Amino acid sequence: MSGPGTRRRGPAADRGCAGLLLAAGAGTRLGGPKAVLEFGGERLVDRGVRALRDGGCHPVVVVLGAAAVQVRGAVTVHNPGWSSGMGSSLRAGLDALPPEAGQVVVALVDQPFVGPEAVGRLVRAGREGARVAVATYGGARRNPVLIGREHFAEVARLAVGDVGARPFLRAHPGLVTEVPCDGLGDPADIDTPADLARLSGRSP
Repeated sequence: MSGPGTRRRGPAADRGCAGLLLAAGAGTRLGGPKAVLEFGGERLVDRGVRALRDGGCHPVVVVLGAAAVQVRGAVTVHNPGWSSGMGSSLRAGLDALPPEAGQVVVALVDQPFVGPEAVGRLVRAGREGARVAVATYGGARRNPVLIGREHFAEVARLAVGDVGARPFLRAHPGLVTEVPCDGLGDPADIDTPADLARLSGRSP
């Protein structure tokens, strides 16, 4: 865990926590958009929305691009620049968050075993004062990530090409609260048909 300088209370910390699901990619290596891929009888986009909602995030915003789909229980945003990479989707999503969202948990659509338990642990860290937090598994930083509103502008500025919040996290290591999520899920992602076949045989 990081030092005491990472936690502070204030008006932003007392506002609600939104959820942001990045689901705009074409899934080129997979053979189709990941958002509409069915996994365990449920589309990945619906699975991701459920994880954020059940983990305590409200509202949930989904950034779409390659596939235009209807998503229940979420606000959808179309990113016309989705082909430029994840960074543009993160910027579009942050811009779409309502002003009452004091922080946001950002998740990726292609990680079906990142569930509400991990999201909830990040939400609780935010309520306790963390302004930047990242889920860890076996000590390694993965997803999801919590970001306080006061950092949205810099996160967006650094999110260029096919990267999301990682450049910001690397630039400000002293701000980051690590939140262990071992036993609460798995950050394995689905990028190829081989990944899908391997993960389809596993239990969450």
